Amino acid sequence: MHLYDVTVPQLAHTLTNLDRWLTKAGEHAAAKGMPEDTLLGSRLAPDQFALVRQVQVATDNAKFVPGRLAGKEWPSHPDTETTLEQLRARIASVKSYLATYQPADFEGAHERQIVLPWMQKGQHMTAADYVVQFALPNFYFHVVTAYSIMRHLGIALGKMDYIGPIAIRNA
Repeated sequence: MHLYDVTVPQLAHTLTNLDRWLTKAGEHAAAKGMPEDTLLGSRLAPDQFALVRQVQVATDNAKFVPGRLAGKEWPSHPDTETTLEQLRARIASVKSYLATYQPADFEGAHERQIVLPWMQKGQHMTAADYVVQFALPNFYFHVVTAYSIMRHLGIALGKMDYIGPIAIRNA
């Protein structure tokens, strides 16, 4: 499978799901009289990021992956969101950025050495190792943590909300 196929469409699909969950979270908070800042500030453990930061990190990762693989710049987001609408706008922005990519942008990506900011001088990962061992697991970690925070708050989300619409074909 092509690196484009395992990254860009999957990242966009999952961000679409995350956006739906935030819509449900807003509806839940309104129905329960929960202040939005309480929702966005919720976390599962004292040393974990709050919901707002989980969404910010997930969207950052979604733009870093194709940017690093294709050797392109990604948009800057200053992490100043304080409302659900602002988070949803950030998701929309990143999805628009992802939509600019085509499989051709990933030609030669397998040979690209990926260097992450925290690596020591001279260290790198192959593109495939970056995608499989770091980028996708890191993205899904923050997405599932956001999902879990919302579930913990009683927001009606289930497994199929997490997976989202899937392509089912007839024989």
